[in-house]
Amino acid sequence: MDAYEKIISLAKRRGFLYPSYEIYGGEAGFYDYGPLGILMKNNIENKWREFYLLKEKFFEISTPVITPYDVLKASGHVDEFIDEIATCKKCGASFKVEELKEGKCPICGGDVEKGKLNLMFETYIGAKKKEQAFLRPETAQGIFVDFPLLYEFFRKKMPFGVIQVGKGFRNEVSPRQGIIRLREFSMAEAEIFFEPDNKKHENFDMVKNEEMLLVTENDEEFKISIGKAVEKGIIGNEALAYYMAITKNFLTSVGIDEEKIRFRQHKKDELAHYANECWDAEIYSERFGWVECVGIADRAAHDLEAHMKATGVDMRAFKKYDEPIKVKKKIIKAKMDVLGKTFKQKAKKIREELEKIEVGDEVEKIKVTVDGEEIELGREFFTIEEVEEMETGKKFIPHVIEPSYGIDRIFYFILEHNYKETEKEGENYVLLTLPPEIAPVKAGVFPLVNKDGLPEIAREIEEELRKNGIMAIYDDRGSIGRRYARMDEIGTPFCITVDYQTKEDETVTIRYRDTTEQIRVDKKKVAEWIKERIG
Repeated sequence: MDAYEKIISLAKRRGFLYPSYEIYGGEAGFYDYGPLGILMKNNIENKWREFYLLKEKFFEISTPVITPYDVLKASGHVDEFIDEIATCKKCGASFKVEELKEGKCPICGGDVEKGKLNLMFETYIGAKKKEQAFLRPETAQGIFVDFPLLYEFFRKKMPFGVIQVGKGFRNEVSPRQGIIRLREFSMAEAEIFFEPDNKKHENFDMVKNEEMLLVTENDEEFKISIGKAVEKGIIGNEALAYYMAITKNFLTSVGIDEEKIRFRQHKKDELAHYANECWDAEIYSERFGWVECVGIADRAAHDLEAHMKATGVDMRAFKKYDEPIKVKKKIIKAKMDVLGKTFKQKAKKIREELEKIEVGDEVEKIKVTVDGEEIELGREFFTIEEVEEMETGKKFIPHVIEPSYGIDRIFYFILEHNYKETEKEGENYVLLTLPPEIAPVKAGVFPLVNKDGLPEIAREIEEELRKNGIMAIYDDRGSIGRRYARMDEIGTPFCITVDYQTKEDETVTIRYRDTTEQIRVDKKKVAEWIKERIG
């Protein structure tokens, strides 16, 4: 077995990951998190929140996974979120066209028929009058459509950040890479709103000396500090670079090997429809090579502009000048008599939309959207006048930097990078060197023997640890060596043994997982001792 097979076998046997619907033959692209897996996944997500909620001072929201058609039509996902697929005429298997090397089915060699597939899962809202909708392909749109409310919440001060942790769904054509490519997956995304002409970051100096391995769109490879990369124009702006550094720091904090992290810039022809610039944090796997796990994108104003155009809702922010300035501008004046005759009740709404538009040159036609309908207006419906005004500030559509994390892939790579095999007493010995904060179980609690009151003391310690928010497991089966082995295999950082000395001086033995060093600690101070070491 290669490393991947060993890890998946361990994950299934010890309750980290289970293939979904296995008793029915399984379903590709879906995995269950078992009892230990969900504990570890929650630890990863909470560590991510520590970075973005506590350190970056962002706020979190939660929005529905079902997204109306109009939202994803406006964002571009309906038209752009598409894969070219090839379906074998002989065996019926489907593949991405890019996966076909010979133009034939790689399974049976049959001829294929090419087509297109939108990657979003389609659904409907309502029982009688069904409204078309999709399971969301990303959490971001829920944040963007809430922008006017969030702007008010942040007291109209820029920049600000909003995060969301939750499920995304993509109907992958042929997910054949286990947990690496799922149809239902967990995402942790941050949307940081900036002024378009000021994508600096106040804390950039704190990370500018961080060295990173970069692969540019031209396939040039650099080991370079983040500050130098911005200075040389390799990375487009400080804000984008800052969140690349934050990404690296997060990944190493949860147990990813720093030497197996690189940042690869998207080529122009692979950029998502919403991105101006994007860098993927890729992690190296023995089986899969370099795999994208985080995308850090400059989405510019794409999303807010799209939703503003589709709904007519003002998605702009306002920047106040230090002193008012006098400006000349051209404004549109609606001819209400002509509008009223032609558009009746819609005339007032059309005038409101016209008055929002700023024009630089003379125009003959203008398009406005009213009640979801796009209306084209010629010069018979409006005039353009030049006026002089005092401006106290300017309105602008914010730009967005988005770090988007794939939690499931990160989960797998933590397992792979911390999976160690050795030989012990003639047997294969497995050790998961998980960071204590990420380990699903923090402590194993054992009585040396199952008699003389030792089990009762061990049970009391386990209970005390749990009362203090420390996940602990009591185990009295088999030899102490076997119990240590079971805990090492699931990454438990500390093992506590109650022995006869405990009855004499109320101390217990604590064993470190990675070094096997043992020390004695007052049993009343065990919870405090562990808390200091798990962050």
